[in-house]
Amino acid sequence: MVVLSKIYTKTGDAGETALGNGARVAKHALRVNAYGTVDETNATVGLARLHATGAMDAQLAMIQNDLFDLGADLCRPDMDNDAEAEYPPLRMVDAQVARLESEIDAMNARLTPLRSFVLPGGSDLSAYLHLCRTVSRRAERLSVELATLETVNPAGTKYLNRLSDWFFVASRIANDDGKADVLWVPGANR
Repeated sequence: MVVLSKIYTKTGDAGETALGNGARVAKHALRVNAYGTVDETNATVGLARLHATGAMDAQLAMIQNDLFDLGADLCRPDMDNDAEAEYPPLRMVDAQVARLESEIDAMNARLTPLRSFVLPGGSDLSAYLHLCRTVSRRAERLSVELATLETVNPAGTKYLNRLSDWFFVASRIANDDGKADVLWVPGANR
C-alpha cells in the first residue's frame, strides 16, 4: 500500500531522484526519462478520457492503470534481483500486451482498410488519441534505447509498441469508424 502523507521531500533539490530500488540517479538519467515519458503518456490519456464514453473510456482507464504498472516496472532496474527484493517488484506481463492486441483486432475489424495516411485530427477524441500515440511512441523509443544499455523488461517495451498501435486504431474509431478520418493528400499545397 502506498501512503503519500507529504508530497515534497526536498531530496531531489540537487538534481537527483530515487529509483524503486532506492538507488539515487540524476533526474536526466535515461531510465528516469523513459518512465517520465510513460507518465506523460498517462497524462495525455487523461485528456483523451475527457472526450471518451462507454467501452472506449473503460479501455482507456485500463490503459492508465497499465501505464502506472509500466512506470513501476521501469523504475526498478534490478530485474536480476527480483527474487531477493524486500517485496516483489511489479512487472509488466505478456497478458497485458495480449489484451491490447485483442482490442486492436476487435476495433480494426470495424474499419475499412486505409488507402492513405491519416492526419491527426477529426473529432476531439481522435485528436487526443493521436497525441497519446505520439507520446507513447517517444516513451517506446526511450525504453528501447534504455534496453541497449541496461536490463529492461521486454514485456514493457512490447506493451508500448502495441499501445501506440492501439491509439492509432482507436483514433479511427473515434472518427466515426474511420469515415471522418482526415487523410493526407501528398503534395496538396505545392
